[in-house]
Amino acid sequence: MSALVLDDEDTFKILIATDIHLGYLEKDAVRGNDTFVTFDEIMKHAKENEVDFILLGGDLFHDNKPSRKAMHSCLEIMRKYCMGDKPILFDIISDQAVNFGSSRFPWVNYQDENLNISTPIFSVHGNHDDPTGADGLCALDLLSCAGLVNHFGRSRSVEKLEISPILLQKGSTKIALYGIGSIPDERLYRMFVNKQVTMLRPREDEESWFNMFVIHQNRSKHGATNYIPEQFLDDFLDLVIWGHEHECKITPARNEQQLFYVTQPGSSVVTSLSPGEAVKKHIGLLRVKGRKMNLQKIPLQTVRQFLIEDVTLANHTDLFSPEQPNVMQKVQAFCQQKVEEMLEEAERDRLGNPLMPEKPLIRLRVDYSGGFEPFTTMRFSQKFVDRVANPKDILHFTRHRESKDNAIDFDMLLSRPSSEVLQLRVEDLVKEYFQTAEKNMQLSLLTEQGMGKAVQEYVDKEERDAIEELINYQLEKTQRYLQERRVEASEEKIDEEERKEKRKEVRDGADEAREELTGLGGRREDEVREQDCR
Repeated sequence: MSALVLDDEDTFKILIATDIHLGYLEKDAVRGNDTFVTFDEIMKHAKENEVDFILLGGDLFHDNKPSRKAMHSCLEIMRKYCMGDKPILFDIISDQAVNFGSSRFPWVNYQDENLNISTPIFSVHGNHDDPTGADGLCALDLLSCAGLVNHFGRSRSVEKLEISPILLQKGSTKIALYGIGSIPDERLYRMFVNKQVTMLRPREDEESWFNMFVIHQNRSKHGATNYIPEQFLDDFLDLVIWGHEHECKITPARNEQQLFYVTQPGSSVVTSLSPGEAVKKHIGLLRVKGRKMNLQKIPLQTVRQFLIEDVTLANHTDLFSPEQPNVMQKVQAFCQQKVEEMLEEAERDRLGNPLMPEKPLIRLRVDYSGGFEPFTTMRFSQKFVDRVANPKDILHFTRHRESKDNAIDFDMLLSRPSSEVLQLRVEDLVKEYFQTAEKNMQLSLLTEQGMGKAVQEYVDKEERDAIEELINYQLEKTQRYLQERRVEASEEKIDEEERKEKRKEVRDGADEAREELTGLGGRREDEVREQDCR
């Protein structure tokens, strides 16, 4: 990585950001405008630095179906900073019909004769704002149709991926920009293992290109195949921009095996009260000249402060012990003192920065192992309601203990603070439930993957008929299967054939679920047409 790249007619200046999550907690009286204010700051940095373009790494929106307020605010900010008479000083020399083939207007927005774009935005979609429904549309497609975003990195195949780069040239500098919008990690992992992911190289003088890749997947390991190892990526890459992970690790880190650099900008808003979110938030100003690059970190000033601290009550036996009659009052006083100290630290950090929101986010994680008991947090929270942005979930009680069995205690899960419940993956809960359920509660007709995906569609994307339609779809599929095989109409024979078919579906994995839900999308479209005819 070059220590210095000067601005001249051969230097690309690119503003990079990921996981902006517009609309997160937009109905919250204190935090409702946080994402919009910070997005405005990000776009302002782009304008002040006169960047060639803005590159976003997914999850521009928090919700799959953004509210009118979220969409309106996004359009307003983009129009404010992206339109104007500033000339575009770089060219696209690849086939734009391939790069933007999913758009009704398959060309870059600044070359549209009806638009006056001064700062183009290029973006892949994330897992929050990914394409859904019969038409496979997402929020970025609306912005693309409006001429404000160049949406790239779409893939329609569930078995094979061919990534064709956007080829950019400014003076003598040439960039090959690759991108993949969010894909279920297990499926993409399997594609890489089966060598079904191909990254196409420029035909001419391929060694003269600076190769950038934008990806929105799990980087840290969440399971055997629920992430994408860096060594899966091609070694001809120069820089990987990794979205989806919220912890800011924006300083490019060299992968010594593949010899490329990885930058993880992180999110621009705190969406979970976890340690990774407490790291200072940044965006990056990337300069590329020839095959050299330089990444300048830009700290975001409008992000709400977040302080997190862990305490273990058993380590403070000089102050209290479980046997004392008034131990709970002493523990409450101890926790209150810790929160006061964190508020004082936040106040010191906020001095000299008028753009930072006044009320910080505070999280005190209290380990009450060793005979202590947790106390009700409602009265405790009231003491800080005017000073903290998250008074209802300041405290989080934890206890280390051996689990007596593998059953899921849903009451325990849902008793956690709402911010933590929001981080639970629906499909993981469904899978874990059926893995630990009694034999008579196991699924026989449906697969855990299919049921998990249907519940996820119902919860995350408000597809209210997803579960019912999945069951009907699978029932019809099974009936066709039995009829084709002319299975004897006895319960034992039918059960035996069902078990065979289910073993095959489990081997096929998560794509069975996608196939089922894709089939449902087409059926919904047919039903809409029928209603229109009536």
